[in-house]
Amino acid sequence: MDLLERLITVFAENGYAAVFIALLLCGAGIPLPEDITLVAGGVIAGLGYANVHTMAAVTMVGVLLGDAAMFLLGHHFGEHMLQWKPIALLMPPRRYAKMQEKFERYGNRLMFFARFLPGMRTAVYITAGATHRVSFWRFLLLDGTAALISVPFWVYLGYFGADRREWLTTWIHRGQSSLWILGCILVLILLVLWWRRRQRKSRTQ
Repeated sequence: MDLLERLITVFAENGYAAVFIALLLCGAGIPLPEDITLVAGGVIAGLGYANVHTMAAVTMVGVLLGDAAMFLLGHHFGEHMLQWKPIALLMPPRRYAKMQEKFERYGNRLMFFARFLPGMRTAVYITAGATHRVSFWRFLLLDGTAALISVPFWVYLGYFGADRREWLTTWIHRGQSSLWILGCILVLILLVLWWRRRQRKSRTQ
């Protein structure tokens, strides 16, 4: 976990701003793992360099701004973005076509689950904007709901594992599957609430 240790050093020296900027770069598709960045932010809070609750809020804003920027760029510039060299490297025409196919198959649900699929997020958000399949506010709702699961998970994991690096490393490796479980639980809760609300409406009619 050399990358984690390097990020901890940089973040401890530069505070919230460094974490925030790093997350914006993650959102732009820079090959910097978002989960490790969030964990490093939590670790420096656990070591006393930051407040963990403030860190959770800062990282949430950083994640959502990075995601929203990619969506809005796609929405504004459309497929012309594919001609920009950085975007062309990140998402060649074949990958863009594959993202479009996934939207055809999974619809807007893809934006929720993209949060739990490292390496796909930026491509999904750009495609969502470029294809105009969803409004910005619906995108923000889906992405924000997913971020409410993933961002605090990684930040507080880093916070509680700040002085237990072996334990932290183990749970970082387990983290992605744990996030899937949390996501499924949330979806089930929402479905139950929706069903109960529908039942109440049917009784009053």
